[in-house]
Amino acid sequence: MRKKIVKFSWVPALAATMFYSFATKEAIAERSEILSNYYVAEHSGISGAYSFEEAQAYVAEEPVSQFTPLLTNSYLAFREAIGFRESGGNYQVVNHFGYLGKYQFGLGTLALIGVTDAEEFLNSPPLQEAAFYANAARNKWILQRDIARFHNKTINGVKVTESGILAAAHLSGPGNVKKFLRSGGTIGFEDGFGTSLQAYLKTFAGYDTSFIVPDRHAKVVPVEDRA
Repeated sequence: MRKKIVKFSWVPALAATMFYSFATKEAIAERSEILSNYYVAEHSGISGAYSFEEAQAYVAEEPVSQFTPLLTNSYLAFREAIGFRESGGNYQVVNHFGYLGKYQFGLGTLALIGVTDAEEFLNSPPLQEAAFYANAARNKWILQRDIARFHNKTINGVKVTESGILAAAHLSGPGNVKKFLRSGGTIGFEDGFGTSLQAYLKTFAGYDTSFIVPDRHAKVVPVEDRA
């Protein structure tokens, strides 16, 4: 009897083929939005999920018509959507500003959550996933009052949601998110590529991020200490 596939499961090899088959920026963005909802949850701790190797075998065995992923608004969908937006899901990429990995972390942010070895970080997908959660948990603690105050309100025509706030904090840091929200959208932020905080509020609105527990002192558990 087969193991159940997590509803938001995604096979990296298949996704990469589909992703890069679209040449235009618009097509890539659209495909990213679709593919960002799938992930092979071998590092998620979800019981019964396929490992990467098992998922590869599944896709090879099953007719394509039977491989019908289900879109969700879960935490994993949220996480993967940000990963695709930041790096195309590439764990080992380093951009010319020095940001690292799938989620494009800066060294300063990594240090805050207990990661000090950049080489280890780039070569460890589980460490990067743990770092994403720890950073989100820390940001959620910092922004909890703003989340309560501004959730479901509209600023500059954009509906503010918890997931949008956490995504914007990933892009710009929680301090800039506070400034934007508390100024009614008059104090903005753009990264080195011109991506605005407001764009992240809009793009990543509506995901269920209740899985993320606010934690002022969130740290990444060292690899050797994990079960």
